[in-house]
Amino acid sequence: MRPIDLSLYLVTDPAMTARRGLAETVRAAVAGGVTAVQLRDKEACPTDLLEAARALLALLRPLRIPLIVNDDLDVAAAAGADGVHVGQSDIPPAAARARLGHAAVVGLSVTRAAEVASVDPAVVDYVGLGPIFPTATKVCAGAALGEEEFSAIRRRIVVPVVAIGGVGLENAALAIRAGADGISVVSAICAAEDPEGAARALARAVARARSSSEGPR
Repeated sequence: MRPIDLSLYLVTDPAMTARRGLAETVRAAVAGGVTAVQLRDKEACPTDLLEAARALLALLRPLRIPLIVNDDLDVAAAAGADGVHVGQSDIPPAAARARLGHAAVVGLSVTRAAEVASVDPAVVDYVGLGPIFPTATKVCAGAALGEEEFSAIRRRIVVPVVAIGGVGLENAALAIRAGADGISVVSAICAAEDPEGAARALARAVARARSSSEGPR
């Protein structure tokens, strides 16, 4: 299994990146400080998703920024992506690990305390925990955990955790202080007029929060 820098984790959105283009949005975001990229497009056909994954890999691999594919294990394997992220109702993490091998990154979403038992540290490299804040990006995300519940659940998870759901510049520091190892953003970068500037501001917010507080564990 590979370590992954979760500091500023970008999840792509096809509608939000359409105007500028997926690759150009990601290129700008990485220039601003994004440390990992997840390709997420639930509506794309496998051929188009594979093409997008390969295009992003050509951009990201020379920069040593990992590309994680959301849910689609076949595309992740065919593209040679760095890993896959799965939800509770997707393919089991153990199946993803068996398919992609020991060196791949396997991430798992956790939305409530009862799901912590699904996190096997021998299989899962990191957890996306949330939604920590209210979010409109994912309609079925459920109620926000809030900082207190997020922190309580995070202390029970032995692998690194990235805060997901409703995270932006105004609350990035709160997520870090609640115990997150990093923040996952969608609209805060993908919908920004200046994705590079937005990423740079978020990266600075994470760094400042870390320097001022270790956060509960």
